[in-house]
Amino acid sequence: MKLYVSVDMEGVTGLTDPEEMHAGGRGYERGCELMTGDANAVVEGAFDAGADTVLVNDAHGSTKNLRIDLIDPRASLIRGPGKPHRMGQGLSGDFDAACFAGYHARAGVQHGVLNHTWMGKEIHDVYLNGEICGETRLVAGLAGSLGVPVVLVTGDEAACEEAREVLGDVETVAVKKGIDRFSAELLPPSVAQARIREATARALGRLSDFRPYPVSPPYTLGVEWNSTAIAAGCAIVPGTRLVGPRHTEFTTDDYWDIMSLFGIFATIAGRIACGSGVYG
Repeated sequence: MKLYVSVDMEGVTGLTDPEEMHAGGRGYERGCELMTGDANAVVEGAFDAGADTVLVNDAHGSTKNLRIDLIDPRASLIRGPGKPHRMGQGLSGDFDAACFAGYHARAGVQHGVLNHTWMGKEIHDVYLNGEICGETRLVAGLAGSLGVPVVLVTGDEAACEEAREVLGDVETVAVKKGIDRFSAELLPPSVAQARIREATARALGRLSDFRPYPVSPPYTLGVEWNSTAIAAGCAIVPGTRLVGPRHTEFTTDDYWDIMSLFGIFATIAGRIACGSGVYG
């Protein structure tokens, strides 16, 4: 059995502060250790269930967060910037299942800890084929286009609710309960990670219950930006059209284009936003 694991940071056990999300911020180094702990819990559960291969992708921000010196030695790790497919880097059709660890609720979700979609403040909402879309749906769509089912999502309660709305009877582990965007009631890491390990093994033990998440081509990615300037800048990208003052759309028959395009959009939006902070 071959398992793919995409690991974000906002939904990691114990983390609530934007400072913990980026290098140089207060608590970031400890955050990296906690992120690695959640990833390892998935890896351990996978091998408990009989996995032969586990590939872990660092899917947060700089993608240089997971600690290779602390990662379970039975897994391999994709780390570092320049990954064309970002949160789905390394995923292919020969995986039996995918797990998402440390994921968060989409932008604007009440009680969603560090809620956002792809960028902390530049993006107001994202739409996939006309339906509102968070990162769980976005990456599940990629997995689905490859015939790979998502079997586990971990994060805060809001992220787990979103995952069940999108994916149905997926295994979820809520490691914290949001109070507001930057506050939550937390589980201790030992408790949360034990639950993640158990849920991973349970998910893989009933692998036949899961089906890939279907999104029908052509794929249209709509992004409502927080400024007209960002929308105008992104509309310069070939194939991207401006459909409103702050709204761009891009349509393709290849889902990989959607993942790649977000990297380009993030670069443009970040430059136009003039480095005004990760979250606002």
